[in-house]
Amino acid sequence: MAIRIKKDGTEQSGLVDDNVVQPFRLEKSGVRGRMVRLGAVLGDIMRQHDYPPPVSALLSEVLTLCLLLSAMLKYEGIFSLQISGDGPIRTLVADVTSKGEVRAYAGFDEAAVKKLAKRKKAAHGGYYHLLGKGFMAFTVDHGGSDSRYQGIVELKGESIVEAAQHYLTQSEQIKTSFKLAVHPQDNYWRTGGIMIQQLPDEHAGKHESEHGIEDWTRAAMLLSTCSEGEILSPVLHSADVLYRLFHEEGVRIYSPTHIRFKCRCTRSRVIDILRTIPRQEIEEVCKKEGKVTIKCEFCSEQYNFVESQLDEIYQEKK
Repeated sequence: MAIRIKKDGTEQSGLVDDNVVQPFRLEKSGVRGRMVRLGAVLGDIMRQHDYPPPVSALLSEVLTLCLLLSAMLKYEGIFSLQISGDGPIRTLVADVTSKGEVRAYAGFDEAAVKKLAKRKKAAHGGYYHLLGKGFMAFTVDHGGSDSRYQGIVELKGESIVEAAQHYLTQSEQIKTSFKLAVHPQDNYWRTGGIMIQQLPDEHAGKHESEHGIEDWTRAAMLLSTCSEGEILSPVLHSADVLYRLFHEEGVRIYSPTHIRFKCRCTRSRVIDILRTIPRQEIEEVCKKEGKVTIKCEFCSEQYNFVESQLDEIYQEKK
């Protein structure tokens, strides 16, 4: 079911819509898009880790970008976005299931991050320089070894968004434009983003029509006028933001997807990991420490195993 937004705005509810992915389409210019907003869900994820602000800021961008990109795909399973670099922040990972369940974590050198973060951050790319040189990987996992798709792109440009935009434009040949905003408001992290993509012109053939170029240029220009305050506002509904930006383009919004934080780690999955380690190594740790502890990087949940439990674990493996 779709809702056409009227110029007088009478069909808008005005309710806050945090933790949602809002799909929309610009009928006049043949452009599709998604708007993401995260409030409480982002706060839940950040409280699991207590990362330094530069790490939290970049991880918020990755999570927002992950939701925007996944919402453009039709899949059943897991979509993940991972950044790996040789800088103080080594790893940023976020994934979302087709049911709207998200999680994220970061790997970094805390001392190096604090040292470099004292310097003035770049005006455009924020803390992007803390990633160093590396790559960005997009993965769609439908379940099973034969049902994975992955795209990899080198970290280029001056921001995470520019790296993703370069991949989509050059590798996938899809004109894409983003607008992201991340900020801790009143000690609570909030993030939001808008992504638009040009739909294929069925009548243009191999060459894009002049009309299509003008439509895309106009839509991208309108998106660039969106302020961070509009994207992050806790009282301004996403429908209001989209109407303000694109009302002349015939914006149509659709039913949103609600997002929630949920980790997929379980004790049985941790046991499967233990079984890949030689028992002798596990026993040595148990004798020295009294137990073996495995911590989930995504939710910080700790799973403890003592030596008396190893017989059962390795017997099941046999």
